[in-house]
Amino acid sequence: MSGPIRLERRDSGVVLLTLALPEQRNAMTAELTAAWVAAINELRGDRSVRALVVTGEGSAFCAGGDLSWIAESPDLGVDAIRDRMLPFYKSWLTIRDLDVPTIAAINGHAVGAGLSLALACDLRYASSAAKLSVPFTSLGMHPGMATTYLLPEIVGLPVARELLYTGRRLDAEEAVRLGLINAVFAPDALLEESLAIAETIAANAPIAMRLTVAGLRGGGHPDIESALQFEALAQPVTFSSSDLTEGLAAAKEKRQAKFTGR
Repeated sequence: MSGPIRLERRDSGVVLLTLALPEQRNAMTAELTAAWVAAINELRGDRSVRALVVTGEGSAFCAGGDLSWIAESPDLGVDAIRDRMLPFYKSWLTIRDLDVPTIAAINGHAVGAGLSLALACDLRYASSAAKLSVPFTSLGMHPGMATTYLLPEIVGLPVARELLYTGRRLDAEEAVRLGLINAVFAPDALLEESLAIAETIAANAPIAMRLTVAGLRGGGHPDIESALQFEALAQPVTFSSSDLTEGLAAAKEKRQAKFTGR
């Protein structure tokens, strides 16, 4: 796929998706949004995909929403803006429809909805040069794209309040201390390290992985009984797979398992 999105597939099942509008700091233009939806639709249901890494080209991961249309359409009312924003949110959050682990490799600035995109991924790794912020209120707007759900899920409500109330910018080191990202890497090592983690994930059993993603996405189970009920169904599904036989044999023989997803 060419244009504002690049998809690179690896034999391991890892897919690298690159936001490729560097001259616009990978802002979420209509063009990029349409290409994003097409890319996610291409990956959805593709059983050869085992992990997805999202990154940005150039100096930014994603500069957030393209707000130029607001100045160009000053007479739009609340209903008209809502009718525009809700499909926009849902378009970018389609990444959560994928049933494989997703990783944000935050190569540079991730701002507003751009950081929300990273929050929508299962794991986040950042360049030491990255800067992260959710400056919605400092721009005069309410947060969007499920930020008021995703941010508290990841860092907890007290930290989420502070970040959303102040709109202040974090460097990567503070972000990892707060639990916003999983680890920090040197700029020239970020993509390689993120892909290596994705390769490790992709080498694990696909059925077990998809079920684990389903169990944890959305904040996990609401209580221990819900977790037990889900596990009592999901674990037997994996017990009946040939991947379990292979995994046990590989552990016994002290070799790398070769899972097929069956």
